[in-house]
Amino acid sequence: MKQLLQNLRDGKALVVDVPAPTPKPGMVLVRNAASLISAGTERMVVDFAGKSLVGKARSRPDLVRQVLDKARREGVLNTLEAVFNRLDQPMALGYSCAGTVVAVGAGVEEFKPGDRVACAGGGYAVHAEYVVVPKHLLAALPDQVDFESAAFTTLGAIALHGFRLAEAQLGERIAVIGLGSLGLLSVGIARAAGCSVFGVDLDPHRVSLAEQMGAIAAERSQAEETGRSLTQGRGFDAVLICADTPASDPVELAGILARDRAKVIAVGAVGMSLPRKLYYEKELQLIISRSYGPGRYDPQYEESGIDYPYGYVRWTEGRNLQAVVDLLASGKLDVRPLITHRFPIEQGEAAYDLISGKSRQSFLGVLLTYPQSEEATAPLRRIELSPHAAPLEGLPGLGVLGAGNYAMAVFLPVVQRSGGVQKVGIATASGLSARHAAQRYGFGFASSQESDILGNPRVQVVAILTRHQHHARQVMQALRAGQHVFCEKPLAITPEELNAIQQLLEEKPPALLTVGFNRRFAPFTRQMAQFLENRCEPMFIHYRVNAGYLPLTHWLHDPQQGGGRIIGEGCHFIDYLTFLVGKPPLRVRTVGLPDGERYRQDNVSMTFSFEDGSIGTVTYLANGDKTLPKERVEVFCAGRVAVLEDYRSLELLQNGQRQKFTARLRQDKGHQALWEAFVQAVRQGGQPPIPYDHLLGVTRASFAALESLRQQADMEINQA
Repeated sequence: MKQLLQNLRDGKALVVDVPAPTPKPGMVLVRNAASLISAGTERMVVDFAGKSLVGKARSRPDLVRQVLDKARREGVLNTLEAVFNRLDQPMALGYSCAGTVVAVGAGVEEFKPGDRVACAGGGYAVHAEYVVVPKHLLAALPDQVDFESAAFTTLGAIALHGFRLAEAQLGERIAVIGLGSLGLLSVGIARAAGCSVFGVDLDPHRVSLAEQMGAIAAERSQAEETGRSLTQGRGFDAVLICADTPASDPVELAGILARDRAKVIAVGAVGMSLPRKLYYEKELQLIISRSYGPGRYDPQYEESGIDYPYGYVRWTEGRNLQAVVDLLASGKLDVRPLITHRFPIEQGEAAYDLISGKSRQSFLGVLLTYPQSEEATAPLRRIELSPHAAPLEGLPGLGVLGAGNYAMAVFLPVVQRSGGVQKVGIATASGLSARHAAQRYGFGFASSQESDILGNPRVQVVAILTRHQHHARQVMQALRAGQHVFCEKPLAITPEELNAIQQLLEEKPPALLTVGFNRRFAPFTRQMAQFLENRCEPMFIHYRVNAGYLPLTHWLHDPQQGGGRIIGEGCHFIDYLTFLVGKPPLRVRTVGLPDGERYRQDNVSMTFSFEDGSIGTVTYLANGDKTLPKERVEVFCAGRVAVLEDYRSLELLQNGQRQKFTARLRQDKGHQALWEAFVQAVRQGGQPPIPYDHLLGVTRASFAALESLRQQADMEINQA
């Protein structure tokens, strides 16, 4: 399918062929008919992308500070690679479209193939022939609403939510500042609600459009005088600011136009230098409207499909979308006069040239259109990028599932540097990320179906880099197909999953399995282990992790998706203890700080006991400051001390002597060494680089650590 993308590094907009996405549970696959380009949001992104690196830095000093902090922690080279990797990611723009349902994911009963729908959501309702959208971000279309009009639904819901915040009554006077698409939709909605509307804009053509929609309107230079005349000097009951400008004139004008104790609603993005005296004397309420209603930015509502109770939240974003569709169907809101340009998706770059000002044309509603009826093609979920590449003799074929940040920033660069495999294909649910990763790193195909990787006879090695809830299932499916598996941690997120994997391994499948416990392969780790070998006493190990805060809405906190931070991330550090001691732990006691309303079981101290008497403590903290190095390991044993600081420095102390080793430009956490060891074992038929009893034992220890925290008791770790 064709999709319009924005490159943040060079500012270029491109229409590219990508695999059509696959709907997950709770999601709906829609074949687009029309999508609306946002002249505000998308133009802002296009303008940012077009800046030089210096220009980008000047416009986002907050990001510059983050980059400098990262360079201090991880080294200059790691940081530069991360920055350029982020800038190289294609951005899928768009958030308002309409089309026909093609397929539905599990759990969707509200829609079926063939239904006509309006779609919303950044990252969902994008400019592409096919889109995957959560069910709560869809609105059913009656036959009398055409697709082009329906493409305005999301923008209409933004305007409607702003109008609802004003709590306007029938017959009240409403002023709308800024008569772009958002402002004119606000005019139409206020008129439909029985309000008298006054519109203000700099553009006389837009003023004329507002008048055609039944409003009284004026240019900015006449706004104050006209407003006083219309209200007999009393002012407007509410003012909706729909302009898009960094200047604060709209906020100042709103204060002038508003009556005493009125509401001013900032719907658009404008400067916020408030004239305090004016707002104080009138006791005005300023409300910043957030998108298109309750539920926006709530993953439980948007992604998990959990609705708000109708009696408590009457107007969610989904119900606002449907209300706009109803206004379109009744004829009370007509958006057709707002359409100034139409571009077929193949000419998407020209549409971006228009909104960025390169073509020097005036515009208002800009639509992208997509092939329909006999022109439309079935969704193609696999794109061949190197269809004629000959197999490389003796090299195992690599297939990758997932292309998120870890894949792009860490794993795939390691594969590129290491060689030793034939890069067959990459599959992700979205398709877009698969295409970008496959093209950038030289894989043969990109797909949105995991079945193109799992069981593919050309794929001998599967790298599983998906979200945690998929790991165990994909591991077992690949092993049963005789494919070697590299699974980015964790191996499993429930004891039942782990038991199933253990049972499969006990059947001695012909393929190898390893997990991305890379820290045991770091050069400084190996040097520390050599320093501590031939010990005659137990060790005391303290691993402190300044993990950083993670919002409660993050998927890693979700027990069903991420397993929580102890299972999803803590396993790394439990493995480190296991490597140094030589065996998995037998007992654990976990204590933690109260979560309050900010944390979720991620300020904890986990103390593990080992068979030889060694004790290892992992202190995992989310309540620290990023300027402190993230990881620190201290080991005490038989007159020897080793201190590892964030994989940038290692100190070894013995007999009054101190040795210090430093990696100045780059952290090395062992990612490449682990991968190369795994590929070597695959090619030479050797043992897995991490013993299976370690993989299983570490995962069990993470389960026991979480249970210890819940029970507030010591827990035995069954390592059978």
